[in-house]
Amino acid sequence: MRIGMVVAVLAVMWAQIAGADGLRLFSMNSLQDGRAWEAVGRLEIGGKAFCTGALIEEGLVLTAAHCLYDSQTGERVNVDDIQFMAGWRNGRAGAYRRVRRAVHHPAYSYMDKDDPSRIQNDVALLELQHPIRNTTIVPFATGTAPDIGQELGLVSYAHDRSEAPSLQQTCDLLARQRGALIMSCDVDFGASGSPVFRFDQGEPVIVSVVSGKANVAGRKVSLGTSLTEPLMLMRAQLAGKAAFQHVTSANSAPTSGSRFPNGAKFVRP
Repeated sequence: MRIGMVVAVLAVMWAQIAGADGLRLFSMNSLQDGRAWEAVGRLEIGGKAFCTGALIEEGLVLTAAHCLYDSQTGERVNVDDIQFMAGWRNGRAGAYRRVRRAVHHPAYSYMDKDDPSRIQNDVALLELQHPIRNTTIVPFATGTAPDIGQELGLVSYAHDRSEAPSLQQTCDLLARQRGALIMSCDVDFGASGSPVFRFDQGEPVIVSVVSGKANVAGRKVSLGTSLTEPLMLMRAQLAGKAAFQHVTSANSAPTSGSRFPNGAKFVRP
């Protein structure tokens, strides 16, 4: 079943979801507010776009695969033009790092249509030129996909809140389809690659990254991917120094938004 059909049936749930206090975002403008989240940072892409990323090892950043592409040309962005700014807040970061190598899920294609096969593979690993060894910037653990109905959290940057990260302390996993997750988390442009957390005994564990957003009956949902298999494949690529490969069609062109069946609109944030 296509993800558009799954999204469509969620419309009946909004009477329960719309009033949830967890949909509110808390802007972490001060160092004290964001102290536990310094390993989330802003990714500068080619000097003309940004995404969100999260440190999962001292030298590895997790983000979305489509962040590695120029949205206008569909071409791969040179890794020399990507910078990770950990804990970016009000013009300063806790650490600045350039990227040595970047890999994404081997089955991901930027030109693929927006369906579960694209969303579930929309994840990338960036190897930093120099590890971040800082007692205030502690990498996050990663875990398996959450259960339906499980409460999640999200830390993200976006176009209208690009100078400080925002925390959404509670959102929910609404559905899961072939590795693609549909969540009530609030995302916007710039939030691509944002880490989605579950909380194990109070400790945040990354269980997904944001791939896109969709509008259903005037309400917002966010879309992400499970991490277990993609992380295993990408770590193997980095260990084997695998070359990045990308196949495009001469007749293909990237789109800023596509429509699923039943009117649900998907957008890469």
